[in-house]
Parts: sequence; structure tokens; C-alpha cells
Amino acid sequence: MEYILLACAALLGAVVGSFLNVAILRLPKGGSLVFPASHCPQCGSILRWYDNIPLVSFVLLRGKCRQCRQAIALQYPLVELAMAMLSVLLLQHFGWSFVFFYYFLFVAALLVIIFIDIHHQIIPDSISLPGIVLGFAGSFLNPLVSWQQSGLGIFCGGGILFTVAYGYFLLTKREGMGGGDIKLLAMIGAFLGVQSLLFVVFFSSLSGSIIGIMAMVRQKKGGQTRIPFGPFLAIAAGIFLFLQEAIFKIWHMYLGLSGLV
Repeated sequence: MEYILLACAALLGAVVGSFLNVAILRLPKGGSLVFPASHCPQCGSILRWYDNIPLVSFVLLRGKCRQCRQAIALQYPLVELAMAMLSVLLLQHFGWSFVFFYYFLFVAALLVIIFIDIHHQIIPDSISLPGIVLGFAGSFLNPLVSWQQSGLGIFCGGGILFTVAYGYFLLTKREGMGGGDIKLLAMIGAFLGVQSLLFVVFFSSLSGSIIGIMAMVRQKKGGQTRIPFGPFLAIAAGIFLFLQEAIFKIWHMYLGLSGLV
């Protein structure tokens, strides 16, 4: 029975992942998520239902459009697979419950943000702003995060990055962080609570700095090198969601060794 439930979760994730691909493609262009029907971005031919089965169709078509034989971007099966795996992880952690569906929407939003920010270096307000509202509203039913923690997460999450961004601008006279990142951290605070922010900011800053230095060396643009920060925030939020108990244990162990507790 357990394996059947896990299979159902994986199927749900893969199907939703297929829809997320549509959102990733159309949201930055301001297009409708419903019309037109799914079609090949190369030749425009409408996809038949058997060419639009998550993961399976990509394998059967050998990664090419049936009509024009142009390669299908690897991003499509990757998003479907990632969402399927995240759905399974959510089921294992929270079971079939309100919390499962609450965080299912959260990780789906993070996945869309990651790919849109990578491609376009923007984080659509149409995701982050409703996400803030949904995250706070759901906290009244979430046994893991209280509405007070969620509210403080929104306030502190947005406030932390706004302060950093404004301070950077005052020092360099350049914009170092977009408003989308600020709203994203506020959304993360809404879903995960104020207790998540220290780890999310630390891990995203550390990993972003490492990748940023590597990009500077490779692109040879020095301080003009720009990389999207949203994916690092989103990945850090996902790690905290699934590993927060281990993170808090390590933190308390560190405090104990430091003699602070």
C-alpha cells in the first residue's frame, strides 16, 4: 500500500511538473497558462495527448518533436522528474495531509522561480505576491508554523534583503539585488516561518558567493558579473523544509561547543 501511495505522489508531481513547464515558458512573456494548447515551441504544432505524457512521451519520442524533429529541451523532463521526486519526499515527510498540499504548492512555486530566474533573471510578482498571501493564510492550519512565525517571516524576510540591497546600493551606487529576491524571501518566510531565515540567508549567500566567484573567473567581468540569486534562495528553502530537524540539531551542537548554551 505504501508503494502505491508513493507512486500516486510521483504521478501527481509529474503531471503538475508538466504544467509548471508551461508556466516557466509563458509567465515571463505575460502569456496565458491555458491558451493556446500545448505546442512545440519550434514549429508550433499542437501536441496530441500521447505526445504530452509526463516523462514517458520524452522517452518514446527520443527527445524530439514528432512533427519537426527538433530537439525537445531537457528542461521539460527535468522539471517533471524534479516535481515527481519532491512530491514523493513531501509524502514521506508529511503523509497525505493539509501540510502535504500546502508545501506541494510551495515547492512547485520554487521550482518555477528557479528556472524563470535562471533564464530571465526575474521573479514574477504573479508567483511571489500570491505566495506570500497563501503562505500566511495557510499558517492558520499548519501545525508546523504558527501564524505569528509566518507573519514575522514575511516582515523579517522582506526586511533583511531590502536592508542588504539598500546598503549595497548606498556603498556602490549599483543595484545588487532585485525586488523579486526581496519578495521571494518574504514568501519563504511566510511558508517556513521566521526560524528558517537565518539558514536560508546564510546558505544562499554562501552558495551564491561560491558560484559567483566561479562565474567571475570564467566570464572575466569582475564586479560586473551578474548571476540570479533567486535559485539559491529557493534551493536553501527546499533544504530547510526537508532537513530542518538536522539543521537545528547541528546549530544547537555548535552553540553547545561554543559555550553559548
